[in-house]
Amino acid sequence: MTRAQQTISIALLVSSLYLSLYLELIPLPDAVQKDIVPVLPFWALVSFGAWLLFRLGWGMLTFRDTPEAYAELMDEIKLAKADLRAKGVDVD
Repeated sequence: MTRAQQTISIALLVSSLYLSLYLELIPLPDAVQKDIVPVLPFWALVSFGAWLLFRLGWGMLTFRDTPEAYAELMDEIKLAKADLRAKGVDVD
């Protein structure tokens, strides 16, 4: 099963479960049915957004600074500038 098939299968499972709750095919207490079930998609969307923001923040927090890569990039920039200058292009 490919990743796309797996994602579609999970999405169909979750949406069918929510639809069965929303259409009251699964019996729940009246307070839950009227107050909680209609806002579940919004709650899921906000939770997913919060999780993505957490992942982004964690990635920025644990980002490793690599001085070797910086030095290598600066060397490549110098080589590119020298090559362009040799071809008559003004780079400054």
